[in-house]
Amino acid sequence: MDNKFSNPAPLGLMGFGMTTVLLNIHNAGFFPLGSMILAMGIFYGGIGQVIAGILEFRKGNTFGTTAFTSYGLFWLTLVFLIVIPKIGWVEAPPAGFMAWYLFMWGVFTFFMWIGTFGKNRALQTIFFTLWILFLLLAIRDWSGSKLVGTIAGFEGIFCGLSAIYLAMAEVINETQGKTILPIGDRK
Repeated sequence: MDNKFSNPAPLGLMGFGMTTVLLNIHNAGFFPLGSMILAMGIFYGGIGQVIAGILEFRKGNTFGTTAFTSYGLFWLTLVFLIVIPKIGWVEAPPAGFMAWYLFMWGVFTFFMWIGTFGKNRALQTIFFTLWILFLLLAIRDWSGSKLVGTIAGFEGIFCGLSAIYLAMAEVINETQGKTILPIGDRK
C-alpha cells in the first residue's frame, strides 16, 4: 500500500497569507481592527497553520514544521495580546513593549529567511518581506509614526499576497501535473 501524504504547505500558506493581507489592510489605514481579522487570526492564521505545521512534522520537514507552528502561534499570541486587555484580564502592553515583541519575531524571521536559501524564489520573497514587515512594525511602535505603520501595511499586503500566490501555485501546479504558476524553482 502506498502511503502518499498530501502537501500541507498550501493550507499553512493560505492561513498565513489571507490573515496577513487582512491585518495589513487595517495597518495601511483602510478599515479598523475588528472581529473579522481577529477570527482569522485565531482560526485560519493560528489554528490552521499549527495544523499545517503538525502535518509537516509527519512528513519530516523541519523547516515547514518550525515555520507553520511558530507563525500559527504568533497569530494566536497576537490576538491574545489584543483581546485579553479589552476584556479586563490584564493590561495591554505599552507600544514600546509591543515593538520588542515584533522585533523578536523579526529576528526569528531573519533566520528563517536564511533557511530559504536554496529553496524557491517565492518562498524567499515571503520570508524576506515578512522580516521587513516585522522590522517596520517594531519601528512604528518604537517611534509612534503613523507613516511607518501605513508603509508597513502596504508592505504586509505584498507579503501576504506572496504567500497566497505560492499556496495557489503549489495547488494548481500539482493538480495540473505541470508548472502553470512559476515559483522560481532552484535547480
